[in-house]
Amino acid sequence: MSTDRSVASTLRRLGSFRVWLVALVAVVALAALSAPSTAGPAQRVSHLESLVKCPSCQDLSVAQSTSSSALAVRHQIVSMVDRGESDTQILTTIEAAYGTSILLSPSTSGVGTLLWLLPTLVFAGLVATLVVLRRRR
Repeated sequence: MSTDRSVASTLRRLGSFRVWLVALVAVVALAALSAPSTAGPAQRVSHLESLVKCPSCQDLSVAQSTSSSALAVRHQIVSMVDRGESDTQILTTIEAAYGTSILLSPSTSGVGTLLWLLPTLVFAGLVATLVVLRRRR
């Protein structure tokens, strides 16, 4: 009888693991599919414009705004793409000119790294806690 329980318990754990594994694969696939394509200059410009905040608007990207400051940043992005600069170079130049708050997503260096890692670490801690609590039962 105890063997049946341990088999059932093992099967439940494997089933739960499979669900998490499928969810992880789905998230990775979605991230890979939604990653910007660098196929051409127009796609790069569009992607970069969606990452930069309008200097004179609140919470709008330069792609969404029609203000003169947004148009100036758009023109700057287009000319930098035409010169062959990398996305990182373009974003760094714009950030240097307008300040760190010009980017809609936090930087991936310095304090920005903490902003990217903190949610992942919290999630990993919650998963570890759940695993430990389930094993105690």
